[in-house]
Amino acid sequence: MPESDKGEKRTKETTAGSRGATAFYLNPTGFKIQRALHIPIYRLTGGVIGHRIGPAKHLILTVTGAKTGQPRTTALTYERDGDNLIVVASKGGVADHPYWYKNMLKNPEVEVQVKSHKGRYRARTATADERPRLWKIMTKVYSGYDDYQRATDREIPVVVLEPIDTGNAGS
Repeated sequence: MPESDKGEKRTKETTAGSRGATAFYLNPTGFKIQRALHIPIYRLTGGVIGHRIGPAKHLILTVTGAKTGQPRTTALTYERDGDNLIVVASKGGVADHPYWYKNMLKNPEVEVQVKSHKGRYRARTATADERPRLWKIMTKVYSGYDDYQRATDREIPVVVLEPIDTGNAGS
C-alpha cells in the first residue's frame, strides 16, 4: 500500500488507472519539489505562473498554526460558489486530515491569495446539506477527489472560504 512522505498509509487501494494520488505517492521527491516551488513562483508572478495548472485553478491559503501561532501556507485547487471559494481537504486520500485543515479548525480566519489579490476569509467545513453539491463542483474541477475518497475511510472535508475583507481576492 502506498505511503506518503510522512509515512502515512492509505486505508484502501485506489482504482486502477488513477491519476493524482498514485502519481504523487509513487514519486514523493517530485511532489516535494513541485510543492516547494509552486508557492514562491505563484507569489513572485502574482499567479501568472501557478494559478492555473491544466484545467484546475489554484489559490494560496495561509492559516495560523494551531500549536505554533505561526503562518502556514499551502497551494490548493479551488472553485467559486458565489462570493465564496471552495477547497477540499483531501491530503491525497490518506487516513488523516491535512495539517492546514486542522489548523483552520482552531483558527478559522485565513488569508487567501488568488492571482495577485489577497484577502481575509473565514473558513468553515461545509455542512452535511452543502457538501454533496460542493463536492460535485470540485470533482468537476478534479475528478481525482473521487479516487481520494475511495482511498480512505474518513469523509474528506469540503471547506467553504467566506470573504471577510477580500481586497479583491478571488477576482
